[in-house]
Amino acid sequence: MDYRFISCDDHLDLNNLPADLWTSRLPAKFRDRAPHIERRDGRPVWVCEGKVWGGWSGRFEGQITPRPKLPFLNAFDRGGVKDQSERRPAVAELRLADMDRDGVEAHVMFGPVTSIDHSDAEMRDACYAAYNDWLEEFCSVMPDRLIGVPQVPEYPESAVKELKRLIAKGCFKQVLFQVAIAQPRIHDKAWEPFWKLLEESGMILSWHVTVFLGPGALGQGQIAGTFTVTKALIGQFLDPFVDLFAWGILEHHPKLKILLVEGGLGWLPWVVQEMDYRHWRLWEGKEFWAEKGGIDLVTKPSDLFKRQVYATFQEDHVAMDLSKYYGDDKVLWASDYPHPDSIWPNSHATVERQMKHLPADVVRKLTHDNAAKLYGLHQFAARQAAE
Repeated sequence: MDYRFISCDDHLDLNNLPADLWTSRLPAKFRDRAPHIERRDGRPVWVCEGKVWGGWSGRFEGQITPRPKLPFLNAFDRGGVKDQSERRPAVAELRLADMDRDGVEAHVMFGPVTSIDHSDAEMRDACYAAYNDWLEEFCSVMPDRLIGVPQVPEYPESAVKELKRLIAKGCFKQVLFQVAIAQPRIHDKAWEPFWKLLEESGMILSWHVTVFLGPGALGQGQIAGTFTVTKALIGQFLDPFVDLFAWGILEHHPKLKILLVEGGLGWLPWVVQEMDYRHWRLWEGKEFWAEKGGIDLVTKPSDLFKRQVYATFQEDHVAMDLSKYYGDDKVLWASDYPHPDSIWPNSHATVERQMKHLPADVVRKLTHDNAAKLYGLHQFAARQAAE
């Protein structure tokens, strides 16, 4: 392939973030409570008011800390990167070098999806804002290649407040909302101002799968724990995905764009087909509903799906054979750098293997053009076309 890809799901995980991200950016009244690095059981970890948020991969007090032995490899293991204490994903020049090695023009980057949590709502919201401010600085190194996805809290008032702040910045096109832990659930009317603000601003709303590993999930003899990701893919997305249609969220907000990230594609056509059937049954009984005020769900779910829902994939051979069920411009390729599921640094070979039966123009749409259109990356899209 004579062009470089755009990857729509990559990561800036907690373990790679700068050690002073929160201690240097939180308001003064929170500084002594800020998440920071401590050594616990011989390893550096993030700690916030006694609670361990997760590990850290940098050099603690100038020392290289060995990576803990895990039952799986990450992308760097497969790519032959020996020193993983450099925090490559969160060091712009190293990340860009890794992107060049993989033949990728741009990364759409998601942050620490499970870790920003605190019982003090004001403290929690300040931590979200501090991360988003750092992300803005990080992406400013090369904004047409480093495309950051800021995060909003999973609570309506806090989400709206942070979304307004992000819109005012003018540098972001998408936000991450962890729907799996939203309080209250998204069909609640409390979320209506959030949907309205997203629609008015044109900001894309993304959901990213989260793996909540319980104690011992990856322990000795717990082989089943390695399949936790498979359960999470559908378990976290299915209920809220159906709610988008059942409660009229997409119907009533026709310009709202939803991006499902790392949740797979192959399951979606059947679910949409099932909703179409239920929608038909609903209208079959329209006389009954007329007596109760009518039906405000007019558009077929499959039409809403093709109009407003986007989804990413890495390796999904099933989805490649079901392309007619998705909107022409709604499917986006991703490398998932640098996670264990990542295909870095072998993205081009992987794409060729799973898409060899597809026309070249379709492959280009999936791996480049759809993303360029969604994110408005016309300048370098035009540059690549001219090369």
